[in-house]
Amino acid sequence: MRYDIPAPMLAKAAASVPDPTKKPMLFEPKWDGFRGLVAWDGETLEIGSRGAKPLTRYFPELVEALPGILPGPCLLDGEIVVATGPDGAQRLDWEALSQRIHPAASRVAKLAVETPAMFIAFDLLAEGDEDLQQHPFRERRARLERMLAGARHPLHLTRTTEDADLARRWLAEFEGAGLDGVVAKPLDDPYAPGKRTLIKIKHARTADVVALGYRVHKSGSGVGSLLVGLYDDSGALRQVGGVAAWSDAMRRKLVDELDPLVERDAGGEAVMGEGERSRFSGAKDVSFVRLRPELVLEVRYDQLEGARFRHTVQFERWRPDRDARSCTFDQLDTVAGYDLADVLE
Repeated sequence: MRYDIPAPMLAKAAASVPDPTKKPMLFEPKWDGFRGLVAWDGETLEIGSRGAKPLTRYFPELVEALPGILPGPCLLDGEIVVATGPDGAQRLDWEALSQRIHPAASRVAKLAVETPAMFIAFDLLAEGDEDLQQHPFRERRARLERMLAGARHPLHLTRTTEDADLARRWLAEFEGAGLDGVVAKPLDDPYAPGKRTLIKIKHARTADVVALGYRVHKSGSGVGSLLVGLYDDSGALRQVGGVAAWSDAMRRKLVDELDPLVERDAGGEAVMGEGERSRFSGAKDVSFVRLRPELVLEVRYDQLEGARFRHTVQFERWRPDRDARSCTFDQLDTVAGYDLADVLE
């Protein structure tokens, strides 16, 4: 048999853990990794992704290990993660995981040994020749638990609870292990490929940051994204992320409003900076228009990864009352460490 890998079921954001008495819910930790759908037909193992790019070639250690662990053909939904750190203080490592998306097979093989991935399973879409997508989640979860009762590393079954208070505790504690929230899943719903029927609850925090440049929108008109920074202990201004999702009207308006802050050369031309590249940017133009570091804005963010915001941040308001030099890393929330081993079951 051969499984058709569907688009994964998605989640919409909520500000708080929902009340399960209104609609039966199962809560899970929200793993910060690559969404993966593992299809094992008894002969070949494939890993589909949230996008169009298959992940199979990037995780040879999973392709090798999982067939020997799975009891039979199946289609699993879950998350691929990488953990680093000493025993007793391990946490998810997004940077190490993202390095796996590399065109060179030799590089992928090297990293598969140095920073091996694991697969966290949280749904069962097919077992043998039986398609389970129309079955309620409570049934799919029960069958997943039976299937993976004897599972071993690098395959793990995500923990769950129906206790909303415990889910709130997970939201607070598990961030210390690199997780980025909690997911609520309706127990009586079928699997809905590509639809946002799940609920994700992530950390929401604010910070005052300095505007240090902007990229022109892909349309060629207006501001596409505003690059922001914070001052470190040495007094250096470090780029920490970007603000996007402006309306068309706001993009055009921002160009005019930011113009007085644009750094210019002796000839009056805007000074361009070269943005940070990643393995996801490819040949994309990452240059930006430099701004004098004077404008302060408040943004919403969910998580810090090293010295950068993990995701694109959201604009909250301008802060003309703040001095740019006061925007330092010290204002950011610190998170107590939590060993990843205590999250895994």
